[in-house]
Amino acid sequence: MVKIRLTRKGAKKKPFYRVIVTDSKERRDGPFLEIIGTYDPLKNPSEIKINTDRAKYWLGCGAQPTSVVKKLLKISGL
Repeated sequence: MVKIRLTRKGAKKKPFYRVIVTDSKERRDGPFLEIIGTYDPLKNPSEIKINTDRAKYWLGCGAQPTSVVKKLLKISGL
């Protein structure tokens, strides 16, 4: 099953996330199929950049977003 989820980047206590498409059995920071966006919760307001065309493509292919990614997609206008 393909999932759309977050992978953590950044230093200790300074999180930065990538929105990725990956197989659900892979580890959190493991291999992925594609990076479709970024999420920076430390900026005020938090910065969300998602390629909506690619997100629509993967959702059309049957990829399941996690609950957090679903909220981010809704905020970004998808």
